[in-house]
Amino acid sequence: MTVIVPFSAGSASDVVTRVLLDKVSNNTGTRFVFDNRPAAGGNVGTAALVRAEPDGYTIGISTSGPLAINKILNPDLGYDPEKEIQGIAVFAVLPNVIVVSSTLNINTLGQLNDYVRKNPDVGYGSVGNGSSQHLAGAYYEQLVGAKMLHVPYRVTANMVTDLVAGRVPTSFQLFPNVVGQINSGNVKALAVASNKRLAAIPDVPTAAEAGLKGYESAAWFALIAPKNTPKSILDKLNKDVNQALSDPTVRAKFSELGAEPMIGPPEDLNNLMASDIKKWTAIIKKGGITLEK
Repeated sequence: MTVIVPFSAGSASDVVTRVLLDKVSNNTGTRFVFDNRPAAGGNVGTAALVRAEPDGYTIGISTSGPLAINKILNPDLGYDPEKEIQGIAVFAVLPNVIVVSSTLNINTLGQLNDYVRKNPDVGYGSVGNGSSQHLAGAYYEQLVGAKMLHVPYRVTANMVTDLVAGRVPTSFQLFPNVVGQINSGNVKALAVASNKRLAAIPDVPTAAEAGLKGYESAAWFALIAPKNTPKSILDKLNKDVNQALSDPTVRAKFSELGAEPMIGPPEDLNNLMASDIKKWTAIIKKGGITLEK
């Protein structure tokens, strides 16, 4: 079975999905072949999934960006996720983590707040316009009252390289993208954009604990299929995914990656898309965010 991944190999989306589907494969004997198509903030790969034959041989993984946020940013996206995609399972939520390069003499969120207010156009990297990292940065700007410079990347590894070097000194990252650099000391985690701390980095406060109340931002991850994929196939995959998510080893690995496993029916995807569109519309309009900037 082919799995279209709309982000680069080694990205948070790719890593978390592989953990899950490796377990599904072990349980069921199903062989998954990953097809990474990183471009346009996940839109290219998601559009490819929409065009795939609905025969159960091609599925995809996508996220809140191409499945909800980008619909706000571009009504002519080329696909309508609410009409042309069927959910298999929403399987994980990852909060964004506010990080800075260790080249910056900044060790707390309060220090970063002061720094970006005093220094306009401090750069922050993301995996593309409209990604959860982009919106997390824009939302942060609005709450802090700062003007920063968004720098989108096509490949996660290139963004991380520039973050470590300090060329783009800040980011609002998903933990798997920067866990190695945090552990090595090249990148500092200042706060988690969630209402609770991550088990993987328990000493890092939530944004609210660090003084930035109301700052919550996360990406969710879903397995999806083209419209008209037989319901029997969707239900079987949903059952297999939920079984894998109940496994203690999978849950432990998700925890290491900063991911919270989600177990539920395929219909959960529709509810998440609707709630995210409602939440982010005002933030996007206020920030003047587009798919070009």
